[in-house]
Amino acid sequence: GTWTPLHADVFRSYSWSANICGRKQWFFLSPSQNHLVFDRYMRSSVYDIFEDVCSSEYPGFDKASWWECIQEPNEVIFVPSGWYHQVHNLEDTISINHNWFNSYNISSTWDLLLSEYNEAKRYIEDIKDDCDDFERLCQRNLAANAGMNFRDFFVLVSRFTLANFTLLYHLRSDGFEDTDSRIVRLLLFNLESLRSIGSKIISSTGPENCRNFFIDLRETLQDRLFMELCLALVRTYRSI
Repeated sequence: GTWTPLHADVFRSYSWSANICGRKQWFFLSPSQNHLVFDRYMRSSVYDIFEDVCSSEYPGFDKASWWECIQEPNEVIFVPSGWYHQVHNLEDTISINHNWFNSYNISSTWDLLLSEYNEAKRYIEDIKDDCDDFERLCQRNLAANAGMNFRDFFVLVSRFTLANFTLLYHLRSDGFEDTDSRIVRLLLFNLESLRSIGSKIISSTGPENCRNFFIDLRETLQDRLFMELCLALVRTYRSI
């Protein structure tokens, strides 16, 4: 009887959900139809697709085409980035869920963050002339609404970039093997994707704002959590 309202996963992440026991009913909406579940101002989406949805407030809702499936025990469902979905537990259910983003969908994460920033900025535009640090206030509101701001995203991307360079360095020092060469291709793909994200950040925020973003390389390389990230990447890519 418990259920999850209509939503797209946080930060436009991928997700999977594995049923240990019990059954779930899923309803999916293709991203090409996402606009149909939003109000006329494109600000809020429908909460429950089975409630009486006001046609004047959500004029496109009746045109939405839903994909439906029943998830049985020992089955895993993968949810791509940006797919709105609503889930109902048909019986007592235990499931394990995991959200993540990587080089394939991190561009969608940045696009969402930029959209959230523009929305946060628009809401307080009327106090811009009276605010000593309007941009700082926008970033604070962005972090409160979205869970991270531009600097948080920059730090995340920077640490991931440095982790990829660190692994490349150690692979080169140790000598390449067949398995390592496949890992190298993954690392290079990551770095190409991250470079593209860096260009998008600069073009969206302006070079002058990017000067306020930085990480301490020495401090990062000595950080235990950073080393754990590097080791996790090694384990993941070797398993792949």
